[in-house]
Amino acid sequence: MKMTEKLIQIPRSQLLYSHPSPIHALKSLTLNHLKPPISIHAKREDQSSPLACSGNKYRKLEYIVPDILSSTPKYGYHELHPREENLPGPATTLVTEGAIQSNHTVQVAALARKLGLKAHILLHRGTGGGLRTATDKTSFLRAGNVQVNRLLGADVHVYDEGDPVADDANPVLEDLRARGEIPYWIPGGASLHPLGGLGYVRGAVEIVEQEEVLGLGGSGRFDVVFVACGSGSTVGGLIAGFRMLEKSGMAPRKVIGVLNSPTKPRSYHEERVLAFARRAGTFVGLEEGDISMKDVCLEDRFVGTGYGVLDTDTSLALETMAQMEGVLLDPVYTAKVARGMMQWVQEKEMKDYAEQLDLKQVNVLFIHTGGQTALGAYADRI
Repeated sequence: MKMTEKLIQIPRSQLLYSHPSPIHALKSLTLNHLKPPISIHAKREDQSSPLACSGNKYRKLEYIVPDILSSTPKYGYHELHPREENLPGPATTLVTEGAIQSNHTVQVAALARKLGLKAHILLHRGTGGGLRTATDKTSFLRAGNVQVNRLLGADVHVYDEGDPVADDANPVLEDLRARGEIPYWIPGGASLHPLGGLGYVRGAVEIVEQEEVLGLGGSGRFDVVFVACGSGSTVGGLIAGFRMLEKSGMAPRKVIGVLNSPTKPRSYHEERVLAFARRAGTFVGLEEGDISMKDVCLEDRFVGTGYGVLDTDTSLALETMAQMEGVLLDPVYTAKVARGMMQWVQEKEMKDYAEQLDLKQVNVLFIHTGGQTALGAYADRI
């Protein structure tokens, strides 16, 4: 397949295990009594890498590392301050940002340690409502992912709400350059990085390869894939990857991105995801018209009252997964995905979809993107 050959040719530095992240059945959640029956599996991206706090960002970062280590990195400038010239040499420090309990920042910090680089982590108090709704704010600011970032040796900077750096981190990069460093900027979630969606193009290929040995009933493939939609390139990469495989003659799969924040309307996220999917697709030979808005399905009914805010229904989904399957979710992303998935499989959405495609069994895949280390910061709410 020419498109998968193009994917293989794109430089990648292995951060994941040599074997795929496991897919296992969620037997207690599987609904065999329904018509059609619904079989539920989980793909454990939280078990995909030997590095700290494994999760979906390592899969993205694999395609960014070759540029980081290049003698003249192409993509290391801040997205608000692009330059025509490349960086003057291999990066000496990685810089990224996120909410206080950001999973992404931890994975960037761990990557820096693996590469022998420094890491500067910019955390923003005003992002979402996790800190605002905490009863123990002191603990929230030092436990969970904040603690892990510091344990990994990163320089952690916490900015108050309204600080200009929260909107434009370029002054931090300029300061590092003035001190002789060559900083490499990785946008939050790595989604705005030009290579940010490629990891989940490959992730889609990996899922299809695993389907072949799982012995799924019904169509023999995962008909519906549920995944968190935060910054957007995980969803976009999966859409591009499955479309690439469809162009090679494989059956389609429906990707449902479950939004985790009500800050922006669904239409804003749809446009972003479409742009990320098309951008990733160009690397593997897809044309812009190969991916359209009909390929983008985002679910916004489970965002709750804020990013990082653990509402009653989301907390129940987290507890249900722990007590029925022995699987720990995170309070920001995967618990909301699980809640959305449970809604779909228990109500009419999944039945309607099965009827449209005449499915005798619906195979559902829940992608676990990691983040459990944030649980400690939510001890006052869980």
